[in-house]
Parts: sequence; C-alpha cells; structure tokens
Amino acid sequence: MSEGKEGRGRVRTGGYVGFADLPNQVHRKSVKKGFEFTLMVVGESGLGKSTLVNSLFLTDLYAKRAPNSAKDRINKTVSIETNCVEIEEKGVRLRLTVVDTPGFGDALNNDKCEESIIKYVANQYEAYLQDESGLNRRNIVDNRVHCCLYFISPYGRGLKPIDIKFMRSLHDKVNIVPVIAKADTLTKTEIRSLKARILEEIEEASIRIYQFPECDSDEDEDFVEMNKDLKESLPFAVIGSNTFIVKEGNRVIGRQYPWGVVEVENPEHSDFGKLRNMLIRTHMQDLKEVTRDVHYENFRSQKLSYSDLEGSILQKNPAAAHNFTIHSPSLTTLNLTTTPSTNTSINESTGPKVVDETDKIIREKDEELKRMQRMVEQLTKQQNMLAAMQKQ
Repeated sequence: MSEGKEGRGRVRTGGYVGFADLPNQVHRKSVKKGFEFTLMVVGESGLGKSTLVNSLFLTDLYAKRAPNSAKDRINKTVSIETNCVEIEEKGVRLRLTVVDTPGFGDALNNDKCEESIIKYVANQYEAYLQDESGLNRRNIVDNRVHCCLYFISPYGRGLKPIDIKFMRSLHDKVNIVPVIAKADTLTKTEIRSLKARILEEIEEASIRIYQFPECDSDEDEDFVEMNKDLKESLPFAVIGSNTFIVKEGNRVIGRQYPWGVVEVENPEHSDFGKLRNMLIRTHMQDLKEVTRDVHYENFRSQKLSYSDLEGSILQKNPAAAHNFTIHSPSLTTLNLTTTPSTNTSINESTGPKVVDETDKIIREKDEELKRMQRMVEQLTKQQNMLAAMQKQ
C-alpha cells in the first residue's frame, strides 16, 4: 500500500480563475465601511498643537482659544477634550478623532499631570475589550489611541524632565511620535543639533518611540527611500499655519515675517510634509496595527491574567470573597486591598490561609509575566541585530 505525499509549492494557474480580484473586493468593502483613526496631541500650551492639527487635515477642528492667565494656570489640571470629524476624500471616508490635553505642563506642580492621560488611554482599551467580548461585535467603534504626537519645546537644549517622565509613562501603551514645535524659531544647524540631542536623551532614558517597520525586499524603491527618509527625520521639526500667503504669484500656507515667508509645506523649511505623509499616506495602517497587535494585546493579556488570578483565588478559597477584592490594573500594577469582614470567626480561621495562597499565586503570575517580558526583549534584540546585518 503506497502512502500519499503531500507537497506545497507555488503553482501558476493555466488561465484566469478570478481570485486575483480579492484585493479589489477588500478595497470595496473597506471604502464602504470607512476608516477610523484617533490622534492624541500632548504638549505645553503655546506650542501650536491646535494649529498643526488643523493644518494636517485641512479642517477647522479648533476655534481660537483665549489663553489662560498665569493665575489660572497655577492650579490648572489636565483635561481631556475629544473632537470628532468625518472627512471624505475621493469617496473614502475617515472618521478622525483628535484627543487634546489642555493644561498639560501648565501648572506649578506637574508631578501627576500624565495620570489623566494614562487613565484615558486605559479606558479606551477597556471599552473596546468590553465591546469585543459582548454579543454585538459587528459595529464596534474603535476609539483606541493610535498615535500620540508629543510636542517638544524648541526653546530648551533638549528634553525637559516632564518630557522624559511622560514618554516613559506612555511608551508601552501608545505609539509616541516626538515633534519639535515651532521649528521656524531655529536655524538649520540648531535643528540638527537639537534632533541629535533629543534622540540621544530618548535612548538614555530607554524610551521606546514609534519604530518604522522594515521594508521587504520586494517593496517599491520609492517607498523604501521614503521610509528611510522618515526614519532619519525623527523627531519631526514642524511649523503650523492656517494662513494663505501669495508668494511669487502662488498661494502657499505659511507665515509672513519681515525677512520673508516661511512655507509650511516646503521641505527646506519644515518636516510638516513628512509628518503628514507618515500619519496619513504611508503609515496610518501600521500605526493602527501596532496599536492592535502590541499595545492593546498587552493590555488585554494583563486584564485576562488578573481576571484568572482573581477567579483562581476565589475558587480555591471561597471565604476570600469576604476578605479582599482585586482591582484589575489600568495599564499599571496590581493593587490588593483588604476590607474587614463583619464575621470575626471567618477572619480568624481563614485569613492567614487566604493571604498565603494569594501571595503564592501572585508570585507565580509575576514570574510568568517577567518571563514573557524577557522573551519579548530577546526577540526585539534579535530583530534589531538582523536589521543591522541586513543594512550592512
């Protein structure tokens, strides 16, 4: 009795079958459904965040705001403001949500100014997880933050402590793209120096900003060159303006100065065009995929791990329900709080056993999470080494 052999290989069809049109089917469905993108902008007041967003998407999301007085900013807390607009271009609809953080870095004491932002990001992950676990999963609205533009002041000699603290708090939760604001206040030499200094400080602080994906060998040469140029341009030095100026008979978006005109879309004056290309034309889908496959999955795995932990503790020790509650983390750490029971006899007889069993399970879960983190770090190092070898 002969055994059958199973082989795999690439075989060309003898004629036209039709599955080559599958990309067209996906395209039609995607266009019909529309796309969603959530952009967060963070930075101190006066760095031109609102102006830049209006310039990027050619919309008027933000009306002119009256600046707060110095007295109002002393105890100013960070608030979260969301603006949603539907944009249509050549039949393609985009539901753009811009999350602004007025008040960030404006108060006298900025020790906890990032907490409300972390909470907002976690709440969006939580809401998506709840919708994903529900009965109706067909019309889930994705409000997860896909990209965070962090605005860095051009007036310093690098990053401030608040910049480092914020990016370290958010770098494993959202894609961070650093941006040097108001680049027209710097010369080209100063911009190059400031970019190098910022990247050096980011590396020293072990901050993970958004990493551009490596191009495949069969990628288009123009895209490979553009991707390389975008990588080398980080952090983007940008200028924002909503004013049209006539220059040599042409209408351009820019700023009029006594010595001349600064053009927002001129690559010699600003990285605005590169930032817009990255956000909209070339890497929007990758930003969404990294959010889904990395940041959201990390949150989801943590959430499910702690849910399993709570369930296993309560299953082994039913009396534990009277003695403690586990608060699942909002992308931070596990908090274990004890609440006194009204039944003294239960506390005396089961309390120590519950605590011992809880500590044991928590230690096991922590060790498991640490092992997973070490594996991820090793894989990341291997990928970086392979990328470096390919470049050579």
